[in-house]
Amino acid sequence: MEEKLSRNAFLKSLGFKGASLLAVYCAVPALSSCINEPSPNDPGGGGSTIDFTLDLNDSAYSALKTVGKYVIANRIVIARISSTTFAAVTQVCSHENKAKVIYRNAEFYCPEHGAKYDVNGRGLNSNGKNGLTVYMTAFDGSLLRVFS
Repeated sequence: MEEKLSRNAFLKSLGFKGASLLAVYCAVPALSSCINEPSPNDPGGGGSTIDFTLDLNDSAYSALKTVGKYVIANRIVIARISSTTFAAVTQVCSHENKAKVIYRNAEFYCPEHGAKYDVNGRGLNSNGKNGLTVYMTAFDGSLLRVFS
């Protein structure tokens, strides 16, 4: 029977320990385990294909029936901008890579350090200067598709 090693045990067997072990975890994206840092393959992390549909008749997403309201689904913040327009951006703030972005006062905002973004994901202040990943939307009256 084949014995499987954990990632941590494997790296330790190579001689990594302490700070060097942490450096390997944080420096190599494929091995990333850093707190608050999404994997490039996580939805909303900016590195994966996004394609899902929300039914606005579902109570979990019914806030999107009202202009100015938003929901978070799959680490994507989806806001109703007008009666016919939606905006969707990653929930992960580009300032410190934390999943904190919300929608308020007609802009996307990260309460962690005050980063602000317009509905097109462009930064509006120095903390938001790197912008946000933006996703496309398609609406048919009750179903909202969010995709990349």
